Amino acid sequence: MTYWDILDEFIKSNKLVIDRKKGTTHPKYENMIYPVDYGFIANTKSMDGGGIDIFIGEEKEKKINGIICIADRIKNDSEIKIIYGCSEKEIEVVLYFLNNSDYMKAIFINHDNNS
Repeated sequence: MTYWDILDEFIKSNKLVIDRKKGTTHPKYENMIYPVDYGFIANTKSMDGGGIDIFIGEEKEKKINGIICIADRIKNDSEIKIIYGCSEKEIEVVLYFLNNSDYMKAIFINHDNNS
């Protein structure tokens, strides 16, 4: 079983909860507008104590595209966010969304290039 298989299992075995719809603003930062649906996987736990975060795109075929690793200077933490069902353009806008500040930076790790 691979890393990606385990993430697939989390998604298939639990509900995806969308708590920030595409086009809505971040609850603390009004200038941050979510470019795709954003939420978490119920019954999972991430570094911040909440569920594993997930960006969900509009592609019909829902599959894990990869993960985004984030380093956040305000929270002094790092975490992953799953990219799921996103087109190449959606991945680009999510990365722009996450990298468009001085306090947070993100990199994308593509599922197809890693096993």
